[in-house]
Amino acid sequence: MKKTIKVFAPASIANMGCGFDIMGMALDEVGDVLQISAYEGEGITIDNQSGVPLPEDIEKNVITPVIRKFFQMTGLNAKIDVVILKKIYPGSGIGSSAASSAAAAYGMNELFDCPLSEEDVVVCAMEGENLASGGYHADNAAPAVMGGIILIRGYEPLDVIKLPVPGNFYCAMIHPAIVVSTKEARSILPKEVPMHTAVRQWGNVGGLVAGLYSGNIGLIGRSMKDAVAEPYRKKFIPGFDDLRAKLIEAGALAMNIAGSGPSVFALADKYEVAHHAEAILKKHFDDLGIGYESFVVKVSNKGAKLVA
Repeated sequence: MKKTIKVFAPASIANMGCGFDIMGMALDEVGDVLQISAYEGEGITIDNQSGVPLPEDIEKNVITPVIRKFFQMTGLNAKIDVVILKKIYPGSGIGSSAASSAAAAYGMNELFDCPLSEEDVVVCAMEGENLASGGYHADNAAPAVMGGIILIRGYEPLDVIKLPVPGNFYCAMIHPAIVVSTKEARSILPKEVPMHTAVRQWGNVGGLVAGLYSGNIGLIGRSMKDAVAEPYRKKFIPGFDDLRAKLIEAGALAMNIAGSGPSVFALADKYEVAHHAEAILKKHFDDLGIGYESFVVKVSNKGAKLVA
């Protein structure tokens, strides 16, 4: 027995402002590529050829618990070799751990002739997210597996809903050279939220879902506001409020922290506006003397997939 496949899983943006731990969207073109091989026997090896620094101890790599969860869920077994060919930089806020976890879960399912449903593949991928951040959440993992914009209605049991994606949804993204770990970004959040804050957040989540279903671009922009996590997390990003004001003035629908940060994204309904937003993002961090990577992509309906 020897079987090898190559799989891609996209980067993603969790939360989308108001949807803390319950919403996320997949991005086009950017993501992780894994080559996975199955042999007779037992054990896991992981070879990182991506050029991105990752833990050498496989027990600290998010791929390992995903593979073990797959075997636990299916009752199957084999020796698995994984080669990481392309990798999103960890700590970037665009679902680095989720992309690897989703690629591993999707790839294992394909390698063994799809014994798991798509939702079970998300459950499998969540094992990697738990290792990375100390909690089971699917706001990156679900869009990385399924593509599009995802709402997680509940976790016990997992209940995921794929929402409509407007055809003219563009995302300008910048990843500044600032390291913010997911665990650190979660640790600064309050354990309790005042009722008036929660009500505001519920209204925004409802407005965002309604805007996506109705295609009301203005409602989408008004709703992508985070009253719960952003007030605490924006301190990691210098000049955050001033940057948002400039982007909105330039025509962006919304600007938010991507997941736990430090990446920031601006959403636009026109390609030209998205590129103008990228220029504003780049100038902001140039003026601060902070290095970055940036890009403009469409919000993607495509999730994890096999590649030639």
